[in-house]
Amino acid sequence: MPAKSPARRAQPTKDVQPAVVAASLPPVLAAGLVFVASGVVLVLEILSVRLLTPYVGMTLETTTSIIGAVLAGIAAGAALGGWIADRANPRRLAVGLLTVGGLFVLLTVPIIRALGPLARDGGNLAAAGVTFAALAPVAAILSAVTPTVARLQLRDLQASGTVVGRLSAWATAGALVGTFGTGFVLVPLLPVSSSVLAIGILLVLAGVLLGAYTQMFNTSKLLAPVVGLLALGPVTPLLHSPCDVESTYHCVRVATDPARSTARLLVLDQDYNSYVDLKDPTLLVFPYTRWIGDAINAIGRPKAPLNGVFIGGGGFTLPRWLLATRPGSHAQVLEVDRVLVDVDRDRLGLRTSPQMRSTIGDARVSLHGVPTGSADVVVGDAFSGLTVPWQLMTIEWLRDVKRVLRPEGLYALNTIDAPPLGLLRAEAATLLASFTNVRLITHTGADRRPVQDNEVMLASDGPLPPERSPAAFGATTFDRQAVVQLVAGAESLRDDYAPVDQLQTR
Repeated sequence: MPAKSPARRAQPTKDVQPAVVAASLPPVLAAGLVFVASGVVLVLEILSVRLLTPYVGMTLETTTSIIGAVLAGIAAGAALGGWIADRANPRRLAVGLLTVGGLFVLLTVPIIRALGPLARDGGNLAAAGVTFAALAPVAAILSAVTPTVARLQLRDLQASGTVVGRLSAWATAGALVGTFGTGFVLVPLLPVSSSVLAIGILLVLAGVLLGAYTQMFNTSKLLAPVVGLLALGPVTPLLHSPCDVESTYHCVRVATDPARSTARLLVLDQDYNSYVDLKDPTLLVFPYTRWIGDAINAIGRPKAPLNGVFIGGGGFTLPRWLLATRPGSHAQVLEVDRVLVDVDRDRLGLRTSPQMRSTIGDARVSLHGVPTGSADVVVGDAFSGLTVPWQLMTIEWLRDVKRVLRPEGLYALNTIDAPPLGLLRAEAATLLASFTNVRLITHTGADRRPVQDNEVMLASDGPLPPERSPAAFGATTFDRQAVVQLVAGAESLRDDYAPVDQLQTR
């Protein structure tokens, strides 16, 4: 049987499509493509936490949905991208993925702003739906870049491991840079929507440049991405943002009370957080602040100075009230959000001083710096309707609170829960395990059970302050025995068991 000629052996088989045969890219350019594409996916993952929080809260379910949506997109993109790259020209595919990926990035903010309000009262399933709609498609498109570039670069099976490994390393490096760059640079430097807009525009331009370099774009083909960019680019800036200011932690808005021209309402993540009268710091409007103020008023001699530590600043309503009603007092506020404190200074008339100090940082860490036995009262007011600070609700946290308090000092905690009151009962059990005396003040229904509202719990190792006027504010007081009955076997919260997002009923 005659041997096949070398020319015969070199001919491609019928199964090989000429479109697949494309020249590889320079190694630096190939590495840069997977670096950028993977980095953008992680940037969007982190920025989307800030975009979604005003609508669905910064909860464990929110972050879980975001991570799940991005991972689903990455998996789908890796599989489909590799499959398509084996059947199409990978150069043309890489150009298209970058360009279309940039256009989908530009759609992220409009999708969240359009669907977010619908998810606010729709529960975890609605929140997950919005998250997947906004993130999974763009993550899939950009994650298809790495297998596409790998297919383009593979020319020698003996070096395939080296090529794939090197590109995977660059993709991981891009994800790392995207992660740290977002948290440490982008979020503090730019509004979230502006960052997304800039990233989308840059990706489209990168796709156009890659198309020109690889000669995959001629003048007519340039028209489509340019038109898309011109159409979607202006959408994000024109969309109404629910925020006056976007901080790392909150969507912040300040409104004027139409019934009182000197009063301001601080709105965080679309929930009323604080009421501040610029001319009258003694005015407490929200019922739960009255209940806490009533308890503080009963401490010690009337008008005698007190030292207070406030966990969570908000509008600094209670700290300012303490200094106004108890001259000579000192208030130290532990607030995680520096931007929020700046808003308080600019728009809510806050003036810090040796008597009114603000410490920026997570209170779980900041409280370590407060001297032992230095406080007459510690007020826990870091709670909001959408954000539950689990690390400030455990037995371990309360140990540090007790360290800061004087022997018979008072701890006043504001929480928010609704029937079946899983979170309230768990936190009440935690306080009962930590303090000798516990009292609950809240609104109740006809059955004298707490309803959906703020709940204030007072705790101390000494006698609790005499009750003065909670009933005058329409509240019901539960003494220690009633709190024990309410708890009904609920498990206390610990650092290794604090499922507060799942326990709270919104």
